[in-house]
Amino acid sequence: MAWTIFSITLVCYLLANVVVYFWQERFLFKPEKLPADFEYKYPDLDFTEYTLEATPDVTINGIHFKLDQPKGVVFYLKGNSRSIKGWGKFAIDFLRLGFDVVMVDYRGFGKSTGRRTEEGIKEDLQRVYDEIKKQVDEKYIILYGRSLGSGFAAKLASTNQPRMLVLESPYYSLRKVAKRYVPFMPLSLLFRFPLRTFAWLKYVRCPIKILHGTNDQLIPFKTSVALSKVNPGLTRLYPVIGGGHNNLHTFEEYHRMLEEIINSKLPKPVEASETSLNFRRGKKKKPIEHP
Repeated sequence: MAWTIFSITLVCYLLANVVVYFWQERFLFKPEKLPADFEYKYPDLDFTEYTLEATPDVTINGIHFKLDQPKGVVFYLKGNSRSIKGWGKFAIDFLRLGFDVVMVDYRGFGKSTGRRTEEGIKEDLQRVYDEIKKQVDEKYIILYGRSLGSGFAAKLASTNQPRMLVLESPYYSLRKVAKRYVPFMPLSLLFRFPLRTFAWLKYVRCPIKILHGTNDQLIPFKTSVALSKVNPGLTRLYPVIGGGHNNLHTFEEYHRMLEEIINSKLPKPVEASETSLNFRRGKKKKPIEHP
């Protein structure tokens, strides 16, 4: 009897592993597919649609929201759901601050085509980044990654030289997020989208700004605390008190923080001699001993 129960349990466990390996894309990605002739509509916003042919089997569709005299460009990497049809509304948050916005759909989202792989998506985004560089110097490019997009943004920042990297509700690694829900699975062997944000942040050489809601139930706020320690000399963490995972844009404080971040200048080095940075208490002198 005990052997039968063990055998059934083992079979179920192995089947669960097979499901996780082959169906993980269904859990990770929630794409909205759009017909090739779909027309984007954003009243009162000036924008251009473009399609980049990455390979014969892969096309990346995107939108460039434009201003007459922009200060620079925000390359916005979205979350794991829907398409840029719905995400486009967030462009206004950067347009009002004087920046153009470029958004793209990952493979299989919106009008973009191709089989999704972590390496493939990273290569697609690098191609888009290279196209942006043809239009504007890197010192005017801001990388903004939200949720799923935070890992890809960190990767891009680690191999390029943008003005700034901004992460909204980022994860330490996508594998670690999944581990919370299936702790008994050997994800190091099964997971095809590890997206190790923490590993890439080590190599970023531009200012890193992290926005995270303190009431985020999907990716806990402590995740950003941990990420802020990876490259502390360049990182600043902005907690949105009471914010969740999908509603930071509904907090006025988020928009104030975003304005401070986007318009911030490179920080000047602190002169230690002019501050208490290197202050140390002197050692107590030993009392003089009298004979």
